[in-house]
Amino acid sequence: MENSYRFFENKDCKYFPCHKGLADFNCLFCYCPMYRLEHCPGNPRYFEKNGRRIKDCSGCTFPHDPEHYDTIMQILREA
Repeated sequence: MENSYRFFENKDCKYFPCHKGLADFNCLFCYCPMYRLEHCPGNPRYFEKNGRRIKDCSGCTFPHDPEHYDTIMQILREA
């Protein structure tokens, strides 16, 4: 894919790719804008630590899949 307003791939990042399993890896949402949402379309895990519920998105590739751009933008409009 070519870099655009919908897609950006930063192969120079020392963490690239931060998740495995995608042919086209979108770095546009490097920090997931849906992290703060209780119910997001990704697949986070939750665990308890020191009495707090922690959201772990380390296994989630949802924001990095170029096909999910429109879905993410719609969720952000509604949030």
